[in-house]
Amino acid sequence: MSTPVWREWAHTVPALTHRRELHAPRDPAGAAVLLASAGLDEQYALYERDGVWHVAVGASVTLTADARHTTVRAAGRNWVVPTAGQPLDHVAEALAELGAAHAGGRHAYGWATFELAHLLHGDPAAAGSQPLIHLMLPSADITLSPGRALVLAVDYSWADRIAALLGNAPTVAPAGTGRLPAIESLLRTSGAEYQRDVAAIIADIRAGRIDKAVLSRAVALPEGTRLDLAASYLAGRRANTPARSFLLDLGGWHVAGFSPETVVEVDARGRVTTQPLAGTRALGPDPTQNQRLRTELLSDSKEVHEHAISVRLACSELAAVCQPDTVAIEQFMTVSERGSVQHLASRVAGQLENGRGPWPAFAALFPAITATGVPIKAALAALAEREREPRGLYGGTVFLAHTDGSLDAALVLRTVFHRDGRTWLRAGAGVMGQSTPDREYEETCEKLRSVAPYLRLTSTSR
Repeated sequence: MSTPVWREWAHTVPALTHRRELHAPRDPAGAAVLLASAGLDEQYALYERDGVWHVAVGASVTLTADARHTTVRAAGRNWVVPTAGQPLDHVAEALAELGAAHAGGRHAYGWATFELAHLLHGDPAAAGSQPLIHLMLPSADITLSPGRALVLAVDYSWADRIAALLGNAPTVAPAGTGRLPAIESLLRTSGAEYQRDVAAIIADIRAGRIDKAVLSRAVALPEGTRLDLAASYLAGRRANTPARSFLLDLGGWHVAGFSPETVVEVDARGRVTTQPLAGTRALGPDPTQNQRLRTELLSDSKEVHEHAISVRLACSELAAVCQPDTVAIEQFMTVSERGSVQHLASRVAGQLENGRGPWPAFAALFPAITATGVPIKAALAALAEREREPRGLYGGTVFLAHTDGSLDAALVLRTVFHRDGRTWLRAGAGVMGQSTPDREYEETCEKLRSVAPYLRLTSTSR
C-alpha cells in the first residue's frame, strides 16, 4: 500500500476528542472486567501491564493481515492490498501515518498468531490462510488504576456510558456460577501421545536436526462446557502473578490469559527489552517444598542449559536491530514465580538503531524462543510435524502499541482459548537432549494448573 493511501486511511480514523477523568473502584482489575464484559460493543480488549489496566471498546478501525492480503477498515470503507510477505511493514506504516494525523496519539490493541512465525522465518506456505495479525483502534480507550479512570473517547456518549458503569460498579465483581469439575483428570488427557512426541523430538535433537523444541499439547474442554471468560479471568488474575494479563474478544478470538513473560517491550525512545523464561518447576502452597524445587531448578543442568540457549539467542536477535555495543543482559537466571510454576528468568536490553521503530524489533524477536526452539526454522518445521494442528494464538502475542513508537507484546501462554465453538487450554515444555518424556509431560500439567482451577462456568453459552 502506498503512503498516500495509508495517509488517506489515517485521516478517516475518528479522533479521541473527548477526555474525562473519573473516580473508579479501588480494584482496577474488577473495574476493567466490568467494562470489558458490559456489552458496550461486540468486541473489546483488556491488557494489564505494571499494575495498570487498559480497556478498549468499540472497534472503530481494524487492520487484519493474512499471508496474502492486508485489509484495513475505517468509516465504512475497506482498503485491501497484497501482504507480499511483509505484514509488519504495513502495521508500521499504518501506525506512523496515524500518528502524523492524530497529534494526541492513539493506542492500538491486537494479537498475532504463532503462524506469523512461518511467514517471517520459516516456510511461508505453512502460515496458512487464517489471519496472522489483527489490530483494533477503539472508540473508547480507558486506563484504570486504583480509584482512577482516564477515558478517551470519540464523543461524549461513550464517556457517559463508561462513567455510568463505573459509578454503579459493585464492590465485588461477579465470580461465575461454578467451577470446572474433574480438573486433574482433564489435564492428564493425551499423556501417552505427548510423551511419544517428546521422545521423537529427543531423537531429532540427538541426530543433530535441532537443538531445542518447545513441544505443546492442547487440552479440549468437554463439549458443551460454557465458560464465563470474564469471571475466569478475574479469578485467575487474583491467584496468578503474571508479567502481563489480558482478556479479549477480538477478531474471532475470545481468550483470557496470564502471560509469564513479554516477547518485546519498546519505549518511545527506542529502548527495547525482552524477557526470556526457560526452566520450570512447580510452585505450590508449601514454602519448604517450593524452596527445595527452586534449589533443584537452579542446579539442574538441563534447565540451566535450556535457559542459557534462550538468553544467548535473545542477545543475538537484539543485536541485529540495535545500535552496536548497546545490547546487555540486565538480569540473568533469577527465579520468577508465575502462578503454579517458577521459572528461570533473564532480561536482555538494547537501544534500537536510529530510524528503526518497534516492528523490526518485534520481527526479530518473534516468535519467542521460549515457545519455539533452536534453530528457529528447524524448530518450526519440527513443531508443525509433531503438533499436527496450528497453534493459533498459543505461542503468539497479545499486544498494546502506540503511535509514539512504543510497543508492549505479551507471550500468549497460560491462557484459555475460545474460537469457532471450541474451548481449550494448551501448554508446552522445552525439550532438550537431556529431557525425559515423563518430566516434560509433568511440566505441561504444572503449567496448566495456572489456569484450569480458575475456570468459571456460566449458565448461558456465547
